[in-house]
Amino acid sequence: MDFLMSPFIVPVAGCAVGAVAIISGIWFESQKRAIKSQERMTMIARGMPIDEIEKLLGAGDEEKPSPKDPLRSLGNARRAAIVLVSVGLGLVVFFIALYLILQERDVLAGAAAGIIPLAIGIGFFVDYNLQRRELSRFGLEVGAEPPGTRVDR
Repeated sequence: MDFLMSPFIVPVAGCAVGAVAIISGIWFESQKRAIKSQERMTMIARGMPIDEIEKLLGAGDEEKPSPKDPLRSLGNARRAAIVLVSVGLGLVVFFIALYLILQERDVLAGAAAGIIPLAIGIGFFVDYNLQRRELSRFGLEVGAEPPGTRVDR
């Protein structure tokens, strides 16, 4: 029972909960696909026409991922960058303000934790700019107005 008093029990339990959630999600998804496949095979074995099977269960194409929209991907990278940079700066400012209030130098160690999301956010901004540059090579100008949407006054 001494291991329950360890300072590492909370982080280990948190990681275990995350791992169990991921593994169970993957397992449930594979079970869902297996059940759907078994239902399809049973209907075929009973002589049900393919058209009726597709009406009941779908065409089976929903498992295939749809092609990614490059502008949507670009927007997601920009949004993630903004959120992460904001969180990183917010953590740094929070811990600096806490240091100024408490006058406890050890609190500044918490500000270093804000550097992690800040650096990841900056990486997303770099990725955003690289994606934008690639799209401009293919003739897609990001931020340009689509034809016919400009209103002249």
